[in-house]
Amino acid sequence: MLSLMGFLTIGVILAVLLTNRVAAVVALAGVPILGGLVAGFSPGEIGGFVSEGLGGVVGVTTMFVFAIIYFGLMRDAGMFDPIVDRIVSLAGNAPATVCVATTLLACAAHLDGAGATTFLITIPAMAPLFDRLGMSRLVLTTCVGLGAGVMNLLPWGGPTARAAAVTGVPVNDLWVPLIPAQVTGVVAVLAVAWLLGRREQRRLAGIPEHTQQAQGAVTGGGSRTVGGATGPASVSTGGEGPAGGEAEELRRPRLFWFNVALTVAVIACLVAAVAPPELLFLVAALVALLVNYPGLKRQTARIEAHSKGAMLMATTLLAAGVFLGILEGSGMIDAMASTAAGLIPDGAAPALPLIVGVLGVPLSLLFGPDAYYFGVMPVLIGVGEQFAVAGVDIASASLLGEETVGFPISPLTGSFYLLVGLGGVEIGRHIRHLLGWAWLVSIVMLLVAVATGAVPLWAA
Repeated sequence: MLSLMGFLTIGVILAVLLTNRVAAVVALAGVPILGGLVAGFSPGEIGGFVSEGLGGVVGVTTMFVFAIIYFGLMRDAGMFDPIVDRIVSLAGNAPATVCVATTLLACAAHLDGAGATTFLITIPAMAPLFDRLGMSRLVLTTCVGLGAGVMNLLPWGGPTARAAAVTGVPVNDLWVPLIPAQVTGVVAVLAVAWLLGRREQRRLAGIPEHTQQAQGAVTGGGSRTVGGATGPASVSTGGEGPAGGEAEELRRPRLFWFNVALTVAVIACLVAAVAPPELLFLVAALVALLVNYPGLKRQTARIEAHSKGAMLMATTLLAAGVFLGILEGSGMIDAMASTAAGLIPDGAAPALPLIVGVLGVPLSLLFGPDAYYFGVMPVLIGVGEQFAVAGVDIASASLLGEETVGFPISPLTGSFYLLVGLGGVEIGRHIRHLLGWAWLVSIVMLLVAVATGAVPLWAA
C-alpha cells in the first residue's frame, strides 16, 4: 500500500508539473498531503512528517531569499555589466559560444561538488548575457545543469561518497575507473551546449532584433517564471532590471571593485564552508544595502524590488519540504525501494549494472540521493550478489546517472529548486527540456564505462 501510494504521489506530481496544470506549490504540498491521508495516516501524523520535512529545507529557503536579494542588488549596482561585456567580446555574440562558455563555467564552479554554490555562481553571471542576446532561459538552465551534473561524479560529491559508504569501497577506487567516462561526459555536454547554441542562433535569426530581449526569459515568451508562477521579468535574480533613467540612477560604478570583492569573498566563504550559506548571504545582503543604497527609503525600495521573486520561490521550497517530509516520514520511499528492486526478473540479474546505468537519469525523478544510495542500491546489491554480480559494479553504473547527471532534473533535491528559481524557468518545462539531453550524456558515459571495463556488460 505504501509503495503504491508513493509511486502514485510522485507520478501525479510529475504529471501536473510537466503539463503545467497547477502551480508548483499546489503540486508539491497538496498531492503528498492527500496521498498521506489516503494511505491511512492521521492529520496529526502528517503534521509531524511535514514538520520534519520543513526542518530540512528551512536553511536553503533562507539562503535563497537573501541570495536573490543580494544578486539583485549587485545587478542593480551594475556589477555584472563589465563581466557581460567581456564575455560578449570573447564570445562574439555567438549563442553557440555563449552556451559552451556557460557549460564550462558550470563545470569549473562545480569542482567543490556543491550544486547550490555552482548555481549561485553561474546563473547570476550568465543570465544577463542570455537576456541581452535574447536567448532562452531554458537553454541557460540546461547548460548549467549539464555542466554541474557531469561534474557531480567527483569523489567529494554526494553520490560518490554515498556509494562508497554503502559498498565499503574506498571512494577513489570507485571514481578512478570512471574517469574516462567522466571526461567523455564533459566533452559530450560541451557538444550538447554547442548544438543548443546553434539552435538558438537559428531561432534568433528569425526574430526581429528589437523583440529578442523580450523573449529571452523563456523560448517564445516574454515573462519569467519562478516556481511555476508567471511574473514580471524583474522577479528573478535582478531580471532585466529597472529600465531607463531609473536603472542609471541605481548604478554604482565607483563601488564596482567593492562589490566584486564582496561577491568573491561570499563565494570563497561558501566554498570553504566558513559559515552556513544562509548566514553568509544574509550578511552580504546587509553589507550591500548599507554601502550601495544607504538610507531607509532606498533600502526599502531595493528589498521590495527583489522580494517578490524570492518569496515565490521560497514558498516552492517550503512546499518541497512538505513533499519530502511526507514521503520519507511515512515510509513510502523505503517501500518504493523494495518494490523497485523486487521487479527485476532473475534472468536479468546478470545485466543489473547495465540496467541500472541506463535507468539512472529517469530514476533521479523518483529517488533522491539518500533514498537511492541508502535505500534502493543496497537492495539491488543484495539481488545482484545472488547472481555473482559485484556490488561495486552496481555502484559504478549508478554513478553514471542517478543523482549525478540526473540531479539537475530531480525534484527530490533542494539545489534543483535553486537552479530553476535562479534561472526563472518553470519546473515542468525545465525537466522536459533537460531530461533528454541528460539521459543522452549518461548513456554516452555508460558506453565508455562498458568499453573500458568499469561497468560489465554482463556478469559472468
